[in-house]
Amino acid sequence: MADSTRGTAWSAEDTLGLVGAATAVVDARGVVLGWTGAAERATGYSAEEVVGQSAGRLLASSGTAAELVAWAGREQTREPWSGVVEVRVKDGSVVRMMLEASPLTGDGRTDWFVTGSDPSGKASSWSPAGSSVSAALLARSPIGLSIWDTNLRCIWLNSAAERQDGVLRRQRLGRLMTDVQPGNPGKAISSAMRQVLDTGEPIIEREYTWHIPGEDEERVLSASYFRLDGADGEPIGVVNMATDIDKSRARQHLLILGQAGNRIGTTLDVIKTAQELADAAVPLMADYVSVDLGETVPLGEEPLQRVPSSASGVPVFRRAGLASIHEGIPESPWRVGEAVFVAPTSPFARVLFSGETYFEPVLDMSPGSWLEEDRARAATVEDIGLHSLIVVPLQARGTVLGEAVFLRSENKTPFSADDLLLLEELVGRAALSLDNARRFTRERAASIALQRNLLPHNLSGGGAVELASRYLPADTHEGVGGDWFDAIPLPDARVGLVVGDVVGHGINAAALMGQLRTVMRTLADQDLPPEELLARLDRLVILMTEQDGNAEGFAGPVMSCTCAYAVYDPVTRRCTMASAGHPPPAVLYPDGMVHFPEVPAGPPIGLGMMSYEPFALELPENSVIALYTDGLIETRTADLDVGMGRLGAALAWAGTSLEGLCSQVVGAMTPHAWQEAASSPDDPRTGGASEDDIALLLARTRVLTSAEAAARKRF
Repeated sequence: MADSTRGTAWSAEDTLGLVGAATAVVDARGVVLGWTGAAERATGYSAEEVVGQSAGRLLASSGTAAELVAWAGREQTREPWSGVVEVRVKDGSVVRMMLEASPLTGDGRTDWFVTGSDPSGKASSWSPAGSSVSAALLARSPIGLSIWDTNLRCIWLNSAAERQDGVLRRQRLGRLMTDVQPGNPGKAISSAMRQVLDTGEPIIEREYTWHIPGEDEERVLSASYFRLDGADGEPIGVVNMATDIDKSRARQHLLILGQAGNRIGTTLDVIKTAQELADAAVPLMADYVSVDLGETVPLGEEPLQRVPSSASGVPVFRRAGLASIHEGIPESPWRVGEAVFVAPTSPFARVLFSGETYFEPVLDMSPGSWLEEDRARAATVEDIGLHSLIVVPLQARGTVLGEAVFLRSENKTPFSADDLLLLEELVGRAALSLDNARRFTRERAASIALQRNLLPHNLSGGGAVELASRYLPADTHEGVGGDWFDAIPLPDARVGLVVGDVVGHGINAAALMGQLRTVMRTLADQDLPPEELLARLDRLVILMTEQDGNAEGFAGPVMSCTCAYAVYDPVTRRCTMASAGHPPPAVLYPDGMVHFPEVPAGPPIGLGMMSYEPFALELPENSVIALYTDGLIETRTADLDVGMGRLGAALAWAGTSLEGLCSQVVGAMTPHAWQEAASSPDDPRTGGASEDDIALLLARTRVLTSAEAAARKRF
């Protein structure tokens, strides 16, 4: 046989032409057992003239006929073969055909399923595949495609179908569906394809199970069937389009969760986390989403104020997140932070109290539905065209924090059971992030409250100095630190000025700060020089740490801090300072010059070295001493020298009160700190711009005569 090859792979261009092509069944001896109408149209020979005769009679060359018979006899190989042959048609002419043969095994023998097509790849009168481009597209389609003739034998399949079914091409071509998939699944598919052949009506998305050889679990596929008709309108085959439901859904499910999960929980802020959930779901899964939290979940650091009930219902929620495909979010009459009113009988209240998801794929507007009792929401549903609803509780660690509401309008497909499972998993993940944010907010609020309560509320410099101060907690995950400041009255109208920074963050740091402030006041009451006071403080902190150890010998929390202490005498105008590893104070002179005294930086408190040196200078009246913690001058992108330069420039601004100067400095050093620069130390609002806590104490010096100082009692 000329140009023949063994085991040649069937290309899309060649094999798509097999629908309605010349098709025959030949036994192992080369005798024709079956002959189709398409074969009759291609050769002119009827089935009566061919069946029972040798297939070699149809070939123009006796040599190729003998070779064909020999090939047909190779039962043991059972491999497909192909080749280009010359066929003699009934009118005596000779045509070239590409013959493709696949083994049909059964009943202990091997027959061959043979089809003929135009070897040039061009469409013939009996080949409906007129375009090699369309053939290639179908062959490379990610959807499993297979074509079956009118006897329901497979005559073509693409690579996706072969991978999908787990049945090799050579084991499929030429075989019945019941041969490929024995039992009820094969019978059901054959029945469906036969129905399509008989009626011409397609069957869309019919699910069936498919057993993969070598696999224990069955695969769930969804198939659509439609009939192929020839030019004369007669059916020539059936197309089977199949998709793997489990794999495609699981893949899409994981993809959506992965994309959305990366966008949720990026911060430990309740409002931002709720908004991230809403944004992640629109428009990917819903057209409108609201995230509502119960009133037990604070949206900030201050507790929510109780809102009274109204005619609209009971305010059991606060809106925390909103997203919509519509500009302006017309679906929601409430904005973020506002109280949300719901009727006690509504699905929203039911989900909050039961902790179970509410699923209404098609919103019921009929009399007696819950929307009939909630006319405001019903009007919104009608105006915008909302038609499908899912309400999922936000549950984490056994607590219902609130709920997420998902609605569709422009997307006309109702929510499905698969959508429900996906949204429940997404909300479950978001709920954990929200609970983490809630816990962080609660602990941070407690830390800030403790910190503010431990800081002095009514600073007084007596006749020695005028005072102004600020404290800003850090906007970090670790929470507030242990920064503090103080003004301590001393004999002879003098005043002790303190600023300190405890190592660490959170409630423990705030509590340690309170202890250190108390110890320092006790030591200052003994009227010790600054360097001696810091040495004794260092020694006492070591003793306190050792005493906090437990019975097993483990030490308690290590109390360590940096600290600066200055004593100002209004009679001598002398200011004596000492530092325990703290940034140097700044001095603003009346002429507007700013100076950073070179105070010897001793070791931080808590190391037990007890070695500090004093530094003294005389200050003109109306000089400003600035004591601060490193959070004011230090950032991740700039060192202390740069920060001190900025601080010097901020202090040099003149023409303002001490309070105004204090606000001005904080505003200049932390430009994004809301309106914190104008806040008083007792203002409950917190900052949001500093990377570390900020404590700032400004003292404007006064001058007293000896008589005035003697006349003043200790303040």
